[in-house]
Amino acid sequence: MKRFVNWSGHSFLSLPVRFYLGWVFIIACLHKIAHPGSFALDIATYDVLPLSLVNIMAISLPWMELAVGIMIVLGFRTRAAALVVAGMMVMFIVAVALALAKGLDMSCGCFASQAAQDDDPISYLTVLRDTGWLLLALYVTFFDRNPFGLDRLLGRRRNPNV
Repeated sequence: MKRFVNWSGHSFLSLPVRFYLGWVFIIACLHKIAHPGSFALDIATYDVLPLSLVNIMAISLPWMELAVGIMIVLGFRTRAAALVVAGMMVMFIVAVALALAKGLDMSCGCFASQAAQDDDPISYLTVLRDTGWLLLALYVTFFDRNPFGLDRLLGRRRNPNV
């Protein structure tokens, strides 16, 4: 196990994983940023937040998704960005699982709004998909210790002997 944890190939393996996760989060935030009102309705439909927090979440969450998506692609504060992605995935999994337990028939709100319910309905497959993304984010968090990107570039500038 120690051999796997210290394997130098994690930087190579995690690069496409980082690009994929970043792409998912950047694509997911575009509709939400462009249509915060629709996204607020999606959040309210889950019925897990007090209504007083729905608008704040609808405005701030997409920008956080954009920021961590860009950070993970560029390899800037990679482990922190991956940890934030993992935290968001846990939050999304819990919200979808609660909605399914309540029997709600709704759109995920992940990539489009309630208007696209037929294109993006919640199901246990949504939970499975999100769990896969959570595992990818955890892989980057725990195994990509020297990521390709700005982290490595900035690290070499600070310490030229690396």
